[in-house]
Amino acid sequence: MRISSNGVSGGTQTGTKTRAVASAGPSADVAARLSVFAPILAVAGAFTLAQLVLVPPWLGLGWDEVVYVSQVSPHAPASFFSAPRARGVPLLVAPVASWSSSTVVLRVYLAVLAGLGLYLALRAWRGLFPVRVLALAGALFATLWVTLFYGPQAMPNYWVAVGALICVGCFLRARADSADRAALWGAAAGTALMAWMRPTDTVWVTLPLFVLLVGVRRWWHPRLLLAMSAGLGTGAGAWVVEAYVQYGGLGQRLADASRIQGGLGWNIAVDDQLRSLGGRILCRPCTGDMPHVVVMAWWFVLPLLAALGVAVALRARRGTPTLVVLACAATAAVPYLFLIGYAAPRFLLPAYALLVIPVADALLTLVTGPGGAWRPVVGTLVALGLVGHLAVQYVVLSSTVERTTSARRDWDRAAAELRRLGVRPPCLLTGDTAIPIAYYAGCASGNTRGNNANITREGILRTAERVPVATLVAPGGRPPRYARAWPAHRIAGFRVHVAPTGPQGE
Repeated sequence: MRISSNGVSGGTQTGTKTRAVASAGPSADVAARLSVFAPILAVAGAFTLAQLVLVPPWLGLGWDEVVYVSQVSPHAPASFFSAPRARGVPLLVAPVASWSSSTVVLRVYLAVLAGLGLYLALRAWRGLFPVRVLALAGALFATLWVTLFYGPQAMPNYWVAVGALICVGCFLRARADSADRAALWGAAAGTALMAWMRPTDTVWVTLPLFVLLVGVRRWWHPRLLLAMSAGLGTGAGAWVVEAYVQYGGLGQRLADASRIQGGLGWNIAVDDQLRSLGGRILCRPCTGDMPHVVVMAWWFVLPLLAALGVAVALRARRGTPTLVVLACAATAAVPYLFLIGYAAPRFLLPAYALLVIPVADALLTLVTGPGGAWRPVVGTLVALGLVGHLAVQYVVLSSTVERTTSARRDWDRAAAELRRLGVRPPCLLTGDTAIPIAYYAGCASGNTRGNNANITREGILRTAERVPVATLVAPGGRPPRYARAWPAHRIAGFRVHVAPTGPQGE
C-alpha cells in the first residue's frame, strides 16, 4: 500500500480489486468486497461465536444491565435512572427486550450485534492500514477477556469502543478525501453512537479531532466538523434535554453525576485499574492485592508496542493516522486513569480498541519485516507471547464468568423466595441490592437514600397499604426503622422484612 507523507492513502489493493469488478454488476461488486475484507469478516464471526461459547447466554442480567433493560422491558417497572446514565443502551436492546424477557434471546442478539459492530468498525479504516493489520487488531481486541465479557451485555462501554473506531477511522478518511461522503456519514454515525451511549466519553475520545479541525489550519474541514458536531448533538442533545426535564438542569445533572461517581477530580486511578485486571468487574472501593504479574503484563506491553507502532508507521509513511489514533486513545483513557476514584475494566475498552491498531502494525512488522536470521527467533517469541496472552485472558474470563454467574443465580433464588413469601407483582422491593432482585422478581425498586434514592419513607408505607412490600437487609446490616416490626425471613443470604397487608403504623 502506498501512503503519502501526510498519512493519506495513495492507492490500495482493496480499491483496485473492487474497482476492477465494478463493471461486472452489483453482485460481483459485493462478492469482491467481501473477499477483500474476508479476514475482518472471519475475525468478527469468530468473535460472535466466542462470546456465545465462553460467556453463556443464560448468564443473568447484572445490576447496571437491569437498570438499562428495565427502561424498555414489560417484565418489571423501570428502575431508577441515575444522572450519569444515557439512553443509548435501552435503545440498543429495545428490539428484543420490549417483547421478550428471555435473557438467552437478549444475549444472542447482543453477541451477533457486537460481531457486526466490530466488522463495521474495522472496515471504517479501509485504505488507512492494510487489511491484515486491521484483522489482527480486531483479533487482539476481541480476545481481551473484558471485550468478550461485555460484548453480549447490555452495557455501553463496548459500543463506545465501536463508535470510537468508526469515528476516528472515518475522520481520517474524510480528511484525506473530501469527496468521500461515506466517510462523512461514518464520522457522524460513530460520534452519534458514542454520544447516545456515554456523552462524556464522547467528548474525551473526540477532543483531539475537534482540536485538529478547529485549531490547525491545514486540518480545517467544515463539512467534517459539521458532521461530527451533528453526531455529538444527537446523543448529547437528548441527554441535555433530559437533564432539564428530570434532573433540575444540566449543571445539576453534571454535579449529581460527579457525586455518584465519588466526586470527579484529580485522582490517580492507575493502580485501581491494575487491580481490576484480575476480573473484578467493579473495583469500588478498590482495595486488596494486585493480580499476579502475569495477569498484568499485557497492560504494560500494550503502550510499548503502540510506541513501536508509531516508528513502524512513520517508516511506512502513514504516521499521521497512527499519531491521531494514539492521541484519541490517550484522551479516552484520561478520565478513568486520573479523574475517578474507582475502577472497572470496561471503562478502558475505547482506549484498547484504538490502541490495538498500531500494536497490530508493530507485531506484523516484527514478524514479517526484514530481519535475516533473527526473523524466525522474533516470530517464535511473538507467537509464544500471543499464546501466553490468550491463555491468561481465557483464565481470567473463565473465573469472572463463574463468579458472576453464581452471584446472579443468588439473585434469581432470592426472587423465587420472595414470590413464595407472597411478594408478587405488582410489588415494591427496597433495601440492599433491591434494584437487580426487584427486576428478577418483577417488582418495582425503591431506595430512600444513596445514589438511587427515588422514594420517601412515607411513600413506602403508603405503597404497603396497596401492594406487597419487602425490604432486603444484607448480612450484618440493620433494617430501616419503618421495617423493623415487619416479619423477617432468611432468603439466599439476605434477611427480608415483608410488610403485613393493610395500613401501617408509624
